[in-house]
Amino acid sequence: MRRIAMFRSLAVRNYRIYALGQLVSNPGTWMQRIAQDWLVLQLSGGSGIALGMTTALQFLPMLLFGLWGGALVDRFDKRRLLVLTQSTMGVLAVALGVLATLGAAEVWHVYVFAFGLGMIAVLDNPGRQAFVPEMVDREMLPNAIALNSASFQLGRVTGPAVAGLLIGLIGSGPVFMINGLSFAFTIVALLMIRTADLNPTERMPRGKGQIREGLRYIGGRHDLVLLLVLAAAVQFFGANVQNQIALMVNNVFETGAEAFGVAAAALAVGALAGALLAARREYPRLRLVLIGSMGFGAAQLTAGLMPGYVAFVLVLVPMGVLFMTFVTTLNATFQLSVDPQMRGRAMSMFLLVFMGVAPIGAPVVGLIADAFGPQTSLTVGGVVTIAVVGVISVLLMRAKGVRARELLPRKRRAPRTDAAGRTEGFEASGESGRTGESEEDGRIGSSGESEQAAPQQSCVRPSEEAAARELPDREIEPQRSADLRH
Repeated sequence: MRRIAMFRSLAVRNYRIYALGQLVSNPGTWMQRIAQDWLVLQLSGGSGIALGMTTALQFLPMLLFGLWGGALVDRFDKRRLLVLTQSTMGVLAVALGVLATLGAAEVWHVYVFAFGLGMIAVLDNPGRQAFVPEMVDREMLPNAIALNSASFQLGRVTGPAVAGLLIGLIGSGPVFMINGLSFAFTIVALLMIRTADLNPTERMPRGKGQIREGLRYIGGRHDLVLLLVLAAAVQFFGANVQNQIALMVNNVFETGAEAFGVAAAALAVGALAGALLAARREYPRLRLVLIGSMGFGAAQLTAGLMPGYVAFVLVLVPMGVLFMTFVTTLNATFQLSVDPQMRGRAMSMFLLVFMGVAPIGAPVVGLIADAFGPQTSLTVGGVVTIAVVGVISVLLMRAKGVRARELLPRKRRAPRTDAAGRTEGFEASGESGRTGESEEDGRIGSSGESEQAAPQQSCVRPSEEAAARELPDREIEPQRSADLRH
């Protein structure tokens, strides 16, 4: 039964078709990422600054225009919008592939391509995030988010390894073109979706002040603000791990593209395992957010201290597990915690922070790597991540009313029932070895999506609300936690 539950959202036809298209297309995306990094290194003579600049340009549009993109996503039909964005990305990939194949590509061409992809991602990323809740019901949303991550990471396992082999055989150009063609699978899947079976969110009419409205909404949620700060702290160095791996393989261990593909695949194997573990959990949990982020920093530090290529690759596996645990839990928290009409803008804020720090962190990582070596950039990233996450974790636990000892698993206790025999919203548990969703750590409640109550109104009875504040480590059913925001 648990194995079936891990893939329960695939029972929904529309989501199953969409997930299949992503499953085929995602390896091409990662093949392109490896080809892009390797092409920059070859054209620039192994420059960490050039590699960092490419990453910065790809993520800069999200930093500059992310909120604007989220407002547009809330206005338009998301399925049609995704068909447009996926088609444009495919055209860009084929164009750069042609230049690279003809031997005409220069570093500035890659810069333009990366910036163009970033501009399209301003609409594509929040669009994909906001489209998933239209395909599945609320109770299946965390599972669907986790399976999306698992599909993406599966591509991350296969894509880099295949790209490493293909780059060695036929060069980077054809790899870009292969990825351009892979977008067709997602486009076909989107066109096959039955619109009658969707649960479309009411579109926001065109109007002034919608971005400011989204900012006020997020600003009024102290828990979400702290989680955004936590995401920024982890991503400052974490978003550039792929670049650091490339620099370690090329400059420190002095191996080839094949070794780079294997190293990237090792990170992806761990990330895939982390995403599948997340699919077993029913709701997002504060404990996993904190453990994942802190553990990721420790893994960065350890990777920077590894003396050889094999040891370095082995550390990348747990690094991937910890990072994906952090990412999927944080993503599901935001999806479940915002009003449907605010989802595009809220997720654009999430993506702005999560991806927008990359343009800031990438040049810093590149400068450190060029000045002191890639190993130093990894160790510095790990130390800084651990320190910053530790401080933010204390603030976040205070905001949520969670004590440090309550983050430890406890024995499972029987669920409480009300007078009508229904299960109360505080089931404490700790049998994490059997079920992924039974870890006791202060699950973060959602808000605002109940049709029976306005976002400002509490869906929790006074006695339950008091108990929730006193026992923050217990589970809180999403439909009963609309105002437990602390």
